[in-house]
Amino acid sequence: MADDREPPPLFENVDISKNFDDGSEDIFSSAIDDIGGLTISNNGLSEVNGQPEGSPQPEQDDMGGFLDRSAPTPAPRNVVSNDSKESMERDGGDQFLEIIVSEPSKRGEGMGAFVAYKVITRTNMKLFKRQQFSVYRRFSDFLGLHDKLVEKYLRSGRIIPPAPEKSMIGTTKIKMSNQNDQQSLTGDFVEKRRAALERYMKRTAAHPVLCVDPDFREFLECEDELPRANSTSALSGAGVLRLFNKVGETVNKITFKMDENDPWFEEKTTQMENLDNQLRKLHGSVESLVIHRKDLAVLTSSFAKSAAMLSNCEEHTALSRALSQLAETEEKVETLHNEQANTDFSILCELLKDYIALIGAVKDVFHERVKVYQNWQHAQLMLNKKREQKAKLELSGKPDRGNTAGVEVVEWQAKVERGQEEFDAISQMIKKEMERFEINRVKDFKQTVITYLENLMLHQQQLVKHWEAFLPEAKAIA
Repeated sequence: MADDREPPPLFENVDISKNFDDGSEDIFSSAIDDIGGLTISNNGLSEVNGQPEGSPQPEQDDMGGFLDRSAPTPAPRNVVSNDSKESMERDGGDQFLEIIVSEPSKRGEGMGAFVAYKVITRTNMKLFKRQQFSVYRRFSDFLGLHDKLVEKYLRSGRIIPPAPEKSMIGTTKIKMSNQNDQQSLTGDFVEKRRAALERYMKRTAAHPVLCVDPDFREFLECEDELPRANSTSALSGAGVLRLFNKVGETVNKITFKMDENDPWFEEKTTQMENLDNQLRKLHGSVESLVIHRKDLAVLTSSFAKSAAMLSNCEEHTALSRALSQLAETEEKVETLHNEQANTDFSILCELLKDYIALIGAVKDVFHERVKVYQNWQHAQLMLNKKREQKAKLELSGKPDRGNTAGVEVVEWQAKVERGQEEFDAISQMIKKEMERFEINRVKDFKQTVITYLENLMLHQQQLVKHWEAFLPEAKAIA
């Protein structure tokens, strides 16, 4: 006789009993419609013709005070009504949301110190209480926001923009620096992190669902300090558990091969793997280019110093003057090489790094679909076992136990149907999200290449001007 015990589900975080009859996934009919309601500018973002998935959720009101560690006073919550939703749909084309991350400042002393960033928001969206406001947030607050969005929307097939990576070395340097040492806050590490956080916020705000999420709006509006996101620490219990979960999922990705019946997903999976590999190679090449440009700047500086020393020793007046001018020109060229190296990094390197992380988020969504499929197949397997048990009990003349087995068959049949509905729903949502991803990817790379070429041409024009200015001095040597 078959074993009566039910095997544990493959993934406990995927609920195959979820009811998908509420139609909440039909709020946005396509990813193209999502983008149609956005007004995107170079500085920022966009507004949306809709609301977060599911039923409307309460909105956290503003709290008075800045970085107040005392318990905040509960404020009334506002629920987005249907009238507000209809108004958003009518006015969506004229609405905007711009976010700037600036003014990093160190708070605290020693190992308890941290850097707070000023998050400035400008918008005319009616969901927000004011049109312009600002708050201060620490790095762990950004990571906590990302974790909340992943927990809410990943299972439904949404692509969540990844948050910047943590850096133990850079963070430790900031903690151990002097409170009055402003150089640590204006260095490369803090500036790169600030720019990465700003890009993360803009990508999140550009998403038509994430930008109206209550947690996202609370992050932008609440003037009080947010609850500490301890789970983002690598040494916390939640961090260790998250590490074990990642190891388990990595093993599952290697050992389980889904029998894919949809050629679209098979093609996209291959495309994302190839795109990931090529972007990583290009990112490595650009990093090497940045290093070589900086080395060229160092060598140019050394040449300028040598030319200046030679001009001091030269007795011929015209030649000495020409060598002195050559040294000054080489110093200007050194500055251009350093500027070009910084441009290569800030424009090309950072974009490639962001999209490598975004492709990782796409892979996470694809794997979530595989997990839903596994749970659906698990439910199908259990249904077949229950049917076998019911048939054997009926043949053995045990009607009472047969009736119980019949109830279990009905329950597992419902789970199979819900599992299939969830699988179909996440598959459809991923296709919509991939439409948005491809449109934004092409637009971002086009804008980046144009900006990079414009900067490159500007530096080359300045380089030509410097040498043209030196040429008459060289010809004047008699």
